[in-house]
Amino acid sequence: MDAIIIVLIILVVLVFIALIKTIQVIPQASAAIVERFGRYTRTLNAGLNIVVPFIDTVRNRVDLREQVVPFPPQPVITQDNLVVNIDTVIYYQVTDARAATYEVASYIQAIEQLTVTTLRNIIGGMDLERTLTSREEINAALRGVLDEATGKWGIRVNRVELKAIEPPTSIQDSMEKQMRADRDKRAAILQAEGVRQSQILEAEGEKQSSILRAEGEARSAALKAEGEAQAIRTVFESIHAGDPDQKLLSYQYLQMLPKIAEGDANKLWIVPSEIGDALKGLGGALDNFRPGGGGNGGGASMTKAPVEQPPVD
Repeated sequence: MDAIIIVLIILVVLVFIALIKTIQVIPQASAAIVERFGRYTRTLNAGLNIVVPFIDTVRNRVDLREQVVPFPPQPVITQDNLVVNIDTVIYYQVTDARAATYEVASYIQAIEQLTVTTLRNIIGGMDLERTLTSREEINAALRGVLDEATGKWGIRVNRVELKAIEPPTSIQDSMEKQMRADRDKRAAILQAEGVRQSQILEAEGEKQSSILRAEGEARSAALKAEGEAQAIRTVFESIHAGDPDQKLLSYQYLQMLPKIAEGDANKLWIVPSEIGDALKGLGGALDNFRPGGGGNGGGASMTKAPVEQPPVD
């Protein structure tokens, strides 16, 4: 009786193990390789799968998601014989689980070694300056080579990035000194340009100010001359409208003589020849007011009686 129970228990355990080996649950974005007596049979996709227990064997489970693999710094020699250390990051994805399992022993190691050799070939044809400024070019060249080589492995390289490019310490010091000198040079140039522009603007301002001042003075002089001309015209018209005689003009001329002599700077002034005519006219006007003088206003002069001279013996 006990033997029968033991056999039943063994049978139950075997059935349970067979069920476990028969039912295979594959997670999403994963795949499994099934071998029958050591030979590839099929690839199990995500979900519930049934296999033959003790005959089919699940050899490898492959993650189909995109993977990120950083590689350690690799020393690379540039065209100008300088050693630089380059860190790379590879973004890849398994597209064929069967090829990734059987076409290459370790695709991670294969991708790393292929990246190193490709980097040395690419950087070997560039100098240091071009290497530091051509990241996109290097990334594109790396991706092209890796895509071509890893396609048969069932791997797709989505992206290649250069994480760091480190030149030698001596070169870094020289580059820092050169960059500092370039910054100082640009600062000096910008300062000189600023001073030059300031001087130009100041000169332009002075020029515009002088032009505006000259225009204002010219306008003021023109307006002043126009006003004086208008005043002279008005006085001239008033004089002609009043029809003055020679006596009034002579009197006005004499009134203007003191104003001509005003001022400390007038040490010497010239009497015009018309002053005699003015005095004659004024004298004639005064004669009209003397007793017995002519009142005709025509400026007639007084006449004297002839004096008889004694005879000469």
